[in-house]
Amino acid sequence: MDQDERLLHASSFGAAAVAYAEHRPDYARTAVRWAIEPAPGPRVLDLGAGTGKLTATLLAPGAEVVAVEPDPAMLAELRRALPTVRALPGSAEAIPLPDASVDAVLAGNAMHWFDMAVAGPEIARVLAPGGVLAGLWNVMDDAVEWVAGLARVSGSAAIGPRDTPAGWRAETADMHLPGTGTGTGIKARARTGVSARFGSPEQAEFPHGQRRTADSLVATLATRAGMLVMPEGEQEATLSRIRAFLASGPETATGEFTLPMLTSVLRVRRL
Repeated sequence: MDQDERLLHASSFGAAAVAYAEHRPDYARTAVRWAIEPAPGPRVLDLGAGTGKLTATLLAPGAEVVAVEPDPAMLAELRRALPTVRALPGSAEAIPLPDASVDAVLAGNAMHWFDMAVAGPEIARVLAPGGVLAGLWNVMDDAVEWVAGLARVSGSAAIGPRDTPAGWRAETADMHLPGTGTGTGIKARARTGVSARFGSPEQAEFPHGQRRTADSLVATLATRAGMLVMPEGEQEATLSRIRAFLASGPETATGEFTLPMLTSVLRVRRL
């Protein structure tokens, strides 16, 4: 995906903010606890916070959370749902917080939209020494036969390369993170004033699930960036194909069912 296409996809969610808030899943609490476990303190930044799905989960372990989100419609939904949370306009490339002001930076299904050449040094700037950067992604467990079938029918616009466990591992294995190891680059040193060093990235996966009906699962998949930027006729054809698949399967044809998922985490620590 080139830069222009990435920006188009990343900016597509605001038009579907209400649907995103209603249908996107939360995150496994075990995954969130693992993500922030090495952090030296309770101050957590939810970066690219969207409508607050991860923010809400972070409140459960008692973190002191500030949320930053660039899209006004998504930010409005977050503020409506979580009125007591400090929620600020901003982006990964321009974080409206002081130096060394948080102990962890988390991004829920958002890190792949960041321009890490700019965002990496900015994240290093706001992280305290010993702080943690972690990305969390909810992926569908295609080890379950009907989920694998759904992925085949849906196409990559609805269930993309980061949306299944094996694809997620491959997509994030070489993800550019700020200053891993000893090399941080000129930009990082210029933005932080020091040569910020990070340890080696770690990956982990945690069981999760979401209660859905066929209709609400179709509505969930319709909030994917690839679907949101799709021409209307193509989008409707894709959603009709998904509806037909769900109606044909005994697991999904009637009533509620659990969509088998994993919350996958990529974590790195600022040394």
